[in-house]
Amino acid sequence: MSRWVITGGTGMFGTDLAAMVRESGHEVAALGSADCDIRDLEAARAAAAGADVVVNAAAYTAVDAAESDEAAAFALNAVGARNVARAARGAGARLVHISTDYVFDGGDSEPYAEDAPQAPRSAYGRTKVAGEWAVRAEHPDALIVRTAWLYGEHGPNFVATMLRLAQTHETLNVVDDQHGQPTWTRDLARYVIDLIEAKAPGGYFHGTSKGSTTWYEFTREIFRLSGLDPERVNPTTSEAFPRPAHRPANSVLAHSGGPPRPEWHVSLAAYLRSTYRVGAS
Repeated sequence: MSRWVITGGTGMFGTDLAAMVRESGHEVAALGSADCDIRDLEAARAAAAGADVVVNAAAYTAVDAAESDEAAAFALNAVGARNVARAARGAGARLVHISTDYVFDGGDSEPYAEDAPQAPRSAYGRTKVAGEWAVRAEHPDALIVRTAWLYGEHGPNFVATMLRLAQTHETLNVVDDQHGQPTWTRDLARYVIDLIEAKAPGGYFHGTSKGSTTWYEFTREIFRLSGLDPERVNPTTSEAFPRPAHRPANSVLAHSGGPPRPEWHVSLAAYLRSTYRVGAS
C-alpha cells in the first residue's frame, strides 16, 4: 500500500481520483485549498511529507478572469506548481502534475504531440506553461499529464450545463468550430493511476479520451443519449460568443503512448448512466 497526496483533491477531478485510489487499496489525503495553500512552500512541504505519490490538481482555472488577473493565476499555476514539485522531490515522492491543452496555440490542423512546441495564446495558458517548466526544473522525474474538456459528477461542467439549459430553452446554439476531446474525470483518474502503477518515466503525457468532436456535436450526443431531440441543437461560430480569453480552435491532443484511453462517446454514455441514470435512445 502506498500513500497518495492530492492537492486540489476536493475538486471535480481530485474527488474522483481520491475515490479510485482508495478503491485500489492505497491511503490517500485529498487536500482542498483550505487544507493546503500551494502558494506557500512550507504548506506544500508539510502536505507532501511521508507521501509516495503526489498529484497536483490544484490550479487557477478561471480562464477568462485570468486575462485581467494574470498574477493570481501565476501564483497558483506556476509558483504553486513549483512549490508542490519541490516539496514532492524533497519527500522522495513521485509527482503527477495536471496541465492543459491551453499550452498550445490551437491553430494546427493535426493533433498536438506531447513534444509539440508550447505556444499559449491566453493568460491562463501562459501560467500553465510556466508551471510545466517549473515542475520539470524542480522534479525532472515528474509526470506532466495534459487534459482537456473535462466533465464529471463532482463539479460544474459542460454536460451538466447543457442538460440544465435543455430544461429552460427550446433550442441551443453551440459552437461548431472548436475541436477537442471530451474527457470524463474518472477516465483521467484511471489513467493517472495506471501511469503510476506502470512506473512510467518522467515526461509529458496526454490524458484525454480517444477521438474528437466539436462542442456542437458533443451537445447533440449528450441530447441523444439523454433521450432529448438533438435537432434542438444548432451550430454557431466562436464569433457569436466573444470571450476575454482566446479559445483554441484545435484542442485535440495526440496519444503517443501510455495506458489505453477510451473513446469519448463511450465514456459519455457511461457517465450519463452512472450520474443521471439515463441510457442511449
